[in-house]
Amino acid sequence: MSEENLPSFADLNLAPAIFKVIDEVGYETPSPIQAQSIPPLLAGRDLLGQAQTGTGKTAAFSLPLLSGLNPKLKAPQILVLTPTRELALQVAEAMQTYSRHLKGFQVLPVYGGQNYTQQLRQLQRGVQAVVGTPGRIQDHLNRGTLKLDKLSCVVVDEADEMLKMGFIDDVEAILEFAPKERQTALFSATMPKEVLQVARKHLKDPVEIRIKSKTSTVDKISQHFWQVKGLHKLDALTRILEAEEIDGMIIFVRTKIATVELAEKLEARGFSSAALNGDMTQMLREKTIERLKDGSLDIVVATDVAARGLDVKRISHVVNYDIPYDTEAYIHRIGRTGRAGREGKAILFVAPREKRMLAAIERATRQPIKPMALPSRKDITDRRIGLFKEQIAEAMESQDLEFFEELIDEYQSQYDVGHRRIAATLAYLVQKERPLQPDEKELVDLPEPTRDDRRSERSAKTADSDMQTYRIEVGRIHGVEPGNIVGAISNEGKMKSSQIGRIKLFDSFSLVDLPKDLPEEKLHKLKTVWVCDEQLQISLDRSANQAGGGQRRSFNKGKFSDRRGFKPGGRKPGFGRKGSKGPRK
Repeated sequence: MSEENLPSFADLNLAPAIFKVIDEVGYETPSPIQAQSIPPLLAGRDLLGQAQTGTGKTAAFSLPLLSGLNPKLKAPQILVLTPTRELALQVAEAMQTYSRHLKGFQVLPVYGGQNYTQQLRQLQRGVQAVVGTPGRIQDHLNRGTLKLDKLSCVVVDEADEMLKMGFIDDVEAILEFAPKERQTALFSATMPKEVLQVARKHLKDPVEIRIKSKTSTVDKISQHFWQVKGLHKLDALTRILEAEEIDGMIIFVRTKIATVELAEKLEARGFSSAALNGDMTQMLREKTIERLKDGSLDIVVATDVAARGLDVKRISHVVNYDIPYDTEAYIHRIGRTGRAGREGKAILFVAPREKRMLAAIERATRQPIKPMALPSRKDITDRRIGLFKEQIAEAMESQDLEFFEELIDEYQSQYDVGHRRIAATLAYLVQKERPLQPDEKELVDLPEPTRDDRRSERSAKTADSDMQTYRIEVGRIHGVEPGNIVGAISNEGKMKSSQIGRIKLFDSFSLVDLPKDLPEEKLHKLKTVWVCDEQLQISLDRSANQAGGGQRRSFNKGKFSDRRGFKPGGRKPGFGRKGSKGPRK
């Protein structure tokens, strides 16, 4: 199936509740592994898939299996085996977001190193999907705390990695334990004989799919990544636009909605930008591309599909604002620069939980991607000064300045002021709206490594009576850190960091202390703020704010020490998230 002939998600007969998520966020075309895997899995067939990491396998099995799931049955129906804790968390998070319209659905990640009590509590409540590492899954099976009698499907993800890590025997034991009448899907980047033996033994008449990954050396393109940490992505992008020598730029995002939102935000910050997505008419898309070519437009914010085949020689930079779902999409994206023998630069924003995709991209491009530091205030000041000097030199060469020279001579004579002072005053007036030296409000410096500790220490001294605890729907499984939360709330909520109190991270949510007198309109604004690709969906944490709510938090040598005791009726950490937006492929 060629890339051009891929169906749309609407053609794949997904359950309405699952397709609704895909449609809401504006995903356009499935990846090759998704287009070929979803139909047979929907039909109940076993599947053997060979595809590299980063080709979109998680959605390839999650979307069809969730489409056939019974959310009213409070028992494991889907079991996904992964080689690592990190992958288990990623798959669990993706399944939770894909199923946001499946009322009552719960998924539980199970892995070694996590407290058994929390896993047992979730299993007793009832979950429909379990995602875990083989060792911990076997422990639960041996203890009788995980029952598979209602299981309808088992997925073995990255089977070759299971083999390398010595888990393949555990995987076989789990497959033997699972019901005989079940659906089985096995995915692997390579097919060593041991993996094939497992497939032949446990898969019944499987559909076989092999996705060949394209590789490229992209020699003319300098590749860099910035790890999303301590600063909002939009602020980081603004710094890059300010400091880089840019001719034309394409910024890639995941959804059609995001192209419009980001383009509007960049326009508001003074950058010439426009959206490019599949919802636009062909005439409007062509007009946008023509503007990019003739230089009347500098930045296009695009989705993968809308930018396919785009050939504009003046594109010097490609920014992956949202990391792509697969390595082929990344290669297509950065191929928009470095054309016609020119050099190009590709910048990738990477959240901590997206490091696996970064490694997959490096393998696909056969090049290391270098970490980059964001431009500092001094870098941006130097850049603005350089552009200002260029404007002066250009005006001196191209304009008739005799009238203005006479005006300056007249002013000097009348007020007895030196030319240097007059020139400095005029320079101030010219740059007044956009100062050559950005102030603190315009450009906040990146936090030092211990800033969160110092802020937390100060916050501990704030009277409890002045603060309330709020719950936000982003936690450790999303890769969030306290700095991300501080940056998002202070930037989007227009709040000083001193107003943000203590922060406590849990697996799927976090708690943050904010002023009691927080205006309703500001609270409403914060609900829609995005952090680590999740909306905050902020709400008052009742268990923390009610009298005797059972929560005690303290600080130990500047570090947050968790003394939270869960009492009957109190809120407990869990993996069910309400209101989370956007599936992760």
